[in-house]
Amino acid sequence: MSGERVALVTGGSKGVGQGIAVGLAEAGWTVVVSGRDESRLAATVARVDAAGGHGSARTCHHEDDAEVAALVRGVAEEHGRLDLLVNNVWAGPRMNHLRPERFWERPLSDWDSLVGIGLRAHFVATHAAAPILVAQGSGLVVNVSSVGARAYLHSTLYGVGKAGLDKMTQDLALELGADGVTVLSLWPGLVRTEQLLASGLESIAGVPVSDAETPELQGRVVAALAADPAVHGRTGTVVVTAEAAAEYGIAEPDGGVPVSPRVMFGLA
Repeated sequence: MSGERVALVTGGSKGVGQGIAVGLAEAGWTVVVSGRDESRLAATVARVDAAGGHGSARTCHHEDDAEVAALVRGVAEEHGRLDLLVNNVWAGPRMNHLRPERFWERPLSDWDSLVGIGLRAHFVATHAAAPILVAQGSGLVVNVSSVGARAYLHSTLYGVGKAGLDKMTQDLALELGADGVTVLSLWPGLVRTEQLLASGLESIAGVPVSDAETPELQGRVVAALAADPAVHGRTGTVVVTAEAAAEYGIAEPDGGVPVSPRVMFGLA
């Protein structure tokens, strides 16, 4: 398809990943989403198509390096290019947000999901995508991170994974910059995912759920970043969804104005 822009969104079956896929579809992207649950992936594809994009799904177990590498190569081979990789897949362990447990009260297996999936899988996907993007001389990698990289949020290991992801963004940008490839970290605020809304919680870490952002806002911001001819000037940095939305004049689907997590957590 002439002029086709192709994105791969890992962990695109629900929540932030589904919202990013839909936001990209609104801008006319071809979006491939990956994950384990075929029925959930199919629901995302339906929303992508309804929003004006072209969606497809690939099942992938992101803890398996070979499957991740095959996923990335397969998307590029099918479409002849890869313009955007969104590293979003995540497998957070169930936590008690009302009475947060301290790190020694949590199982060591938290490392495998929060770092193994939340960090390693992103590196593996980018490792597979880099030769494709370098050969093209262009491309954008967005790592879905969090204010938890700097402020305490959820757990020690959650912060370890997100801080590592931001550092990875910085260093990948240095190694890919000369080849025209841009790498960014994205900090959503608290996001109104189905899981959060179903939890019945009224706040997390002092942030009211009523102030939470929509998953779709993340996608609209990623689409705006990808369309910005000056985006490479941001490479290696953190982009805060709420701040970028204000910069690009992007509103929530309900017209609301998101609040930057830097403000919520008192960060400079």
